[in-house]
Amino acid sequence: MKNELVTLAQELHDGIAQDLVGLGFSIDNAISHSKDPETRKELRAIRFAISEQTEKVRVEIHRLRNLSPHQTYSTPDFSYQLSQIFNEILRNVLQHSKATSLSITIADNGIGGAEEKEGSFGLLGIRERVHLLGGETLIESDQNGTRIEVHIPLDKNDTSTHSR
Repeated sequence: MKNELVTLAQELHDGIAQDLVGLGFSIDNAISHSKDPETRKELRAIRFAISEQTEKVRVEIHRLRNLSPHQTYSTPDFSYQLSQIFNEILRNVLQHSKATSLSITIADNGIGGAEEKEGSFGLLGIRERVHLLGGETLIESDQNGTRIEVHIPLDKNDTSTHSR
């Protein structure tokens, strides 16, 4: 079973993942040659969508490679499943709730220590992405754990951030 999972991961990498990367490069090229701002904006949105799909394929490749034969699909990868749960929750909020803001809080009871460090870009990347969406981030971390809060306005007149 493990060999079949590795083979599937290899096929995903050599097929779909490489095709998506190639499409991304083609769109990057089209963006650089386009003179029309609206066309460039639309191409960037497509490029972003391709990047998201590429990342999903990569996550699946890693998941398949890290499963032991007795794990297979009866015990799905924890991170992957959480990602799918959050994606569905966000999709429902954006499509159906008519909300004007979104707040997300994630807290753990670990050892803390979550802070921005030189050469480490995880927390910085979170802050940058939230800022791009016009939101705010609060990160608290001590010996009792870490709490990350994200608050994002949902301007229903601007659908560019909701279609992703």
